[in-house]
Amino acid sequence: MEQPQPEDKDWTWVLDRPCPQCGFDAAAVPRDQLAAKIRTNAAAWRAVLNRGPIVSMRPPDDPERGPVWSALEYGGHVRDIYRLLDERLRLMLTKTDPQFLYWDPDAAAVEHRYAEQDPHRVGYDLALTAGKVADALDRVRGDQWSRTARRSDGKTFTVEGLAAYLYHDAVHHLHDVEAGFKALAEGQEGDDDGEADSPGVDPEP
Repeated sequence: MEQPQPEDKDWTWVLDRPCPQCGFDAAAVPRDQLAAKIRTNAAAWRAVLNRGPIVSMRPPDDPERGPVWSALEYGGHVRDIYRLLDERLRLMLTKTDPQFLYWDPDAAAVEHRYAEQDPHRVGYDLALTAGKVADALDRVRGDQWSRTARRSDGKTFTVEGLAAYLYHDAVHHLHDVEAGFKALAEGQEGDDDGEADSPGVDPEP
């Protein structure tokens, strides 16, 4: 199966201004609400991944980017984003200004065969890990929110910034999935009518 093309955009700008695609606004999410919002997000993903065979179907190819991810593949990615956040939070809260190892989301999707995983298991593991992240954030106090770490490209994050940044990833991909479901439904209607269907969505790590 042909894989979606790697995404090379830098999405750290979402910490400074709203995302025009999914509507996420980091400034509108107080840090003391991040834990609750992550739990809500995880519940939404479990519901998505329980929608039956459609979760394994890829939407129509994007005219510019080619193949795009199924809801199941996005779910596997978000599960691993929460795992990454869990690991990095522990590192930031126990080490002084650590540097993160590079993580390639596109390579992870291929290596772990996201498209072949069990959607119910992915949903369960996503919720479990998101719960651990939320519990960790509930325990963050005072100046701990300002503790820093550096990504492999040199970008610096605070605990608050990292949590908001990766939470946006999970929110954004729910938006991608719903757009993908819509494209799949329109594609089925197009097949019935003999008409072309609409383009799919763009996977963005």
